Amino acid sequence: MVFETFEVGTVPYNSDGWGPPDTSDTSSTSVAAANLLPNVPLASFSRSEKLGRVADWTRSLSNPSARPPTGSKSDPSAIFDFSAFAIDEGFGLANPDEDAAFRLVDGKPPPRPKFGPKWRFNQYHNRNQLPQRRDEEVEAKKREAEKDRARRDRHYNMNRNNIHQQRREAAAFKSSVDIQPEWNMLEQIPFSSFSKLSFTVQEPEDLLLCGGLECYDRTFDRITPKAERRLERFKNRSFKVTTSDDLVIRRLAKEDKATVFATDAILAALMCAPRSVYSWDLVIQRVGNKLFFDKRDGSPLDLLSVHETSQEPLPEGKDDINSAHSLGVEAAFINQNFAQQVLVKNGKREAFDEPIPNANEGEENASVAYRYRRWKLDDSMYLVARCELQSTVELNNQKSFLTLNALNEFDPKYSGVDWRQKLETQRGAVLANELKNNGNKLAKWTAQALLANADMMKIGFVSRVHPRDHFNHVILSVLGYKPKDFAGQINLNTNNMWGIVKSIVDLCMKLSEGKYVLVKDPSKPQVRIYEVPADAFENDYVEEPLPEDEQVQPPEENNTEGGGGAETNVAAEDKKPEGQA
Repeated sequence: MVFETFEVGTVPYNSDGWGPPDTSDTSSTSVAAANLLPNVPLASFSRSEKLGRVADWTRSLSNPSARPPTGSKSDPSAIFDFSAFAIDEGFGLANPDEDAAFRLVDGKPPPRPKFGPKWRFNQYHNRNQLPQRRDEEVEAKKREAEKDRARRDRHYNMNRNNIHQQRREAAAFKSSVDIQPEWNMLEQIPFSSFSKLSFTVQEPEDLLLCGGLECYDRTFDRITPKAERRLERFKNRSFKVTTSDDLVIRRLAKEDKATVFATDAILAALMCAPRSVYSWDLVIQRVGNKLFFDKRDGSPLDLLSVHETSQEPLPEGKDDINSAHSLGVEAAFINQNFAQQVLVKNGKREAFDEPIPNANEGEENASVAYRYRRWKLDDSMYLVARCELQSTVELNNQKSFLTLNALNEFDPKYSGVDWRQKLETQRGAVLANELKNNGNKLAKWTAQALLANADMMKIGFVSRVHPRDHFNHVILSVLGYKPKDFAGQINLNTNNMWGIVKSIVDLCMKLSEGKYVLVKDPSKPQVRIYEVPADAFENDYVEEPLPEDEQVQPPEENNTEGGGGAETNVAAEDKKPEGQA
């Protein structure tokens, strides 16, 4: 086989530097020009310039007709485009006209995917582009998901605005008790000072257990929204009284068993005060060296707050079935009846040391037990509290005490979660939503269960039969929690709760004998202590309230420590719910 010889040719020498010699040297220039290959462009450059591409072998040939002709002035990379040339068998350069159909790379367009909207979109926007990388595809999917979510939220908000078009703004703040001209303000305590308080108490001592308890009916644990049960009414059962009216507490005070006396509901209101938004008040009586924490007749503590810590304001009108006052009455009514319905009917009642104090003759007593417990606050100060239990149950062959409470759903449009749809499959989401809307109420229930040393707290979920019917209700579910575990879930610190109580007790023990009122400010996260006449809140006491602009100062900042922006008031002189003694 005969091979042709390959002659390199003469390479001119440039003594002045690198590259072709200067044109002034005619001999060198003629030699260099003779050795240059035809049709090979040469561009002069400086050593300071950046070198670019020598040849572009990556150009797309899927649509050659759309590209300017090779070598034309409109083609910016024409001087570097060698795709139109083919290599000859003799390692020389062939004429492009002789072999125009030859291609080094297959330039056929890729096969078309199945026809569809996505294919049309890609053909229109990415006709001459390389396929997207995987990370770019993921980012594109995320952007599409965000757009869909924003579109759903926009439609949802538009529907909500249409539904609540006639809804009024939040009610103006109003104090739970009318501040009288002769009242003297002694202290003003902001909630921010409560957050750092801490006090550790020893294990309490059980002094007395009164009343009787019936067994809890475990069939209620199997209730589901699809197998709901109607809420019954119990009108002939008596309920609790305040501290100073309790005959057992009066007897313990005479026996000098303690210095401070209160009920679990009053202590829970103090312990959870930083979470509260609505205005509430307590009556404090200093008699000798004794201190009594009471609630007055018609106090907001007789009712149960609903939607207190929610961001959504409730209607202002007191006659509206979804106003704060109407919902409070409805919640108290539901809790009283729920606590009696979940018991075993015609079951045996376990009686304790003494009957319920202050029980009316001829009335059937409710299934309730009062546990009188004593805590040591310091070497010379003890606190006695009446703690309430509602039922008992056998767990692991041991008798366990229960507290029974019920959350009530009045309108899913306000709460944002429909219990009938979410309660069976997403209980955690429902409970989290209730913690957002009713954080103060749940915290007080937990504090009362801890004070009573209950083994389990049962929480029922009760809803209206229809959102506009506030008389008929159904039980959708009943869940059980251990008080200590539940306190940890809602971030309720026991030492902080007792620190708040200890600070209030120490402050009140420095006061002289008399009657005082502790009022939660309706528009600021703080409480005030007023000195009031001895006959205040009695039947013959005539109240002449101050003008509204003098009762409450204009708010300087929103109450964010209570957990929400609800701006509704519970009126001071409201009647008690039906069935409450």
